[in-house]
Amino acid sequence: MGSLLSATASRAQTRGVLAARGCETKKLYYAKIGIGTPSKDYYVQNTTLVELRLYDPKGSKTGELVTCDQDICIETFNPPACKVGSLCRYGITYGDGSSTVGYYVRDSIQLDQISGNLQTTPMNGTVAFGCGAKQFGQLGTSSHALDGILGFGQSNSSMISQLALAGKVKKSFAHCLDGTNGGGIFAIGQLVQPKLKSTPLVLNQAHYTVILKTIAVGHDALQLPTDVFDTDSGKPMIIDSGTTLAYLEDELFIPLMRKILAAQPDLKLETVEQQYTCFKFTGNVDDGFPAVTFGFENSLSLTTYPHEYLFQTEDDKWCVGWQNGGMESKDGKELNILGDLALSNKLVLYDLENQTIGWTEYNCSSSIKMKDEQSSAVHLVGPNNLSSAHTLNTRLTLKLLFVLVILHSYLS
Repeated sequence: MGSLLSATASRAQTRGVLAARGCETKKLYYAKIGIGTPSKDYYVQNTTLVELRLYDPKGSKTGELVTCDQDICIETFNPPACKVGSLCRYGITYGDGSSTVGYYVRDSIQLDQISGNLQTTPMNGTVAFGCGAKQFGQLGTSSHALDGILGFGQSNSSMISQLALAGKVKKSFAHCLDGTNGGGIFAIGQLVQPKLKSTPLVLNQAHYTVILKTIAVGHDALQLPTDVFDTDSGKPMIIDSGTTLAYLEDELFIPLMRKILAAQPDLKLETVEQQYTCFKFTGNVDDGFPAVTFGFENSLSLTTYPHEYLFQTEDDKWCVGWQNGGMESKDGKELNILGDLALSNKLVLYDLENQTIGWTEYNCSSSIKMKDEQSSAVHLVGPNNLSSAHTLNTRLTLKLLFVLVILHSYLS
């Protein structure tokens, strides 16, 4: 079994803009991947499920429809009321209320496999994925419509699960999202260096969920009532690179915002787009506001700095990236989600074989070391000029866009 890698090389701005249509804020990391025969490039967002919207199976010599009687539909997707010979269909609803419906297809994908330090050779694999027929909500607008979504969730239908089942990769991947220069690294396989501390994943969850134990603002622990936040049992927190900002339930969001804004009591606050708290500030935000540190099981911490959780919309105008999860959830549930706002400028490792996730602060413009499982050789993987270690190369790019794409999915 080889280790596959993907890396990036594009640059773009990392801050949002206030345009005529309002706040099209923050950033979206997406990858380029080749699909079909002949291969065609698609730009896809990295999240938990595989779906393409502009793919036409008739345009590929290796593309084929998945029907209800095929094993992959029954064993992997298992849609209800699926009749023999009928298309294997699906429907998905995302956290921002957007939705999509379509049917499953199967085709070849083209990946870059690491063959030496910063060197790659092509590798092919075959996966089943969703072909989006109709999109609703923000997914249907031109400003939010990429070619699709690249699935790296824990379910059997995700791309990494399918590739691992075929013996192509280990069920482990890492990303480093460069919040300064744009782009970053996305690599599948065994990470050798740097070494990371990790925390256990909560089992049998649809998303990558860990247990939050503490929150500190600056050097002070955020004081929360024990009936709201029990440090022994903690709170579930979703780690999701497919979400741009960060979403906290009321009991965490309100005291956190109060503590952060207390650092500058004379600010004049305004609300933009009925959700973003914004203000004018002329100084250095890292000097004027406190860092926020989340503590998790196994003493793993994640620190988010003011220049990461505040985004500049125009000269001297800043908005807060922390969002009220209860206001954002369409199904009435309050959620705690850390997205790219908190994950940028950190190397994050998802070890699905050991059911852990870990991270460390890292310069995402530098290199990491990955192991080739076939030869045991260790190779450098960098954000530019990639090639990878019997490892994949998908170029991550940064775009000015905000999309919240996680939460429950349903099959129809």
